[in-house]
Amino acid sequence: MSLTRCFPCLSLWARAAGLATLAALAATAGAHDLTVEVLNARSAQGTVDGALYDGAATWLKTPRAGERQPAAERVLLVYRGLPAGRYALSVFHDENGNGKLDSNVAGVPTERYGFSRDARGHFSAPDFDAAAVDLQGDASITIHLR
Repeated sequence: MSLTRCFPCLSLWARAAGLATLAALAATAGAHDLTVEVLNARSAQGTVDGALYDGAATWLKTPRAGERQPAAERVLLVYRGLPAGRYALSVFHDENGNGKLDSNVAGVPTERYGFSRDARGHFSAPDFDAAAVDLQGDASITIHLR
C-alpha cells in the first residue's frame, strides 16, 4: 500500500480521536468540586463526618455522598465531580468514633454539628432550602460547628 493511500485512513482516525476527546471533555465540563472547610471541632479526637444531599426529598435521609476526615480545628471535606445544582450539607464531629451524632436523653446533640450556610433550625435541623447552596462551578464554603 502506498503512503498516499494511508492518508484517508489517518484522516478518519484523527477525526475519530478528536471526536472522542471532545466527548470526554463535554462529559466532564458539567462536573464541579465543592470544598467544605469545617471549623471549630472540639478536639483532635475522632473524625469530622459530612453528608451531601441533592434535594429536599432526600435531606437528612439518603445522602448523595459522604466524606470523613480526621478531626482537627480546621478540616477540609471535598466532594468531586458534582453536576451543577442545589446541594445542602450536614456535618458533625464524631468525637468518640461511633459513626453517629450522639445526643442526650432529651435528643439534644452532645457532639458538635453544623449545616451548610450555617443554617439553624428551631428545635430541629433546618430544612433543605435554608441550608442549600447553588453549585454552578467549583466552589468553597465554610461551616462552623456548634
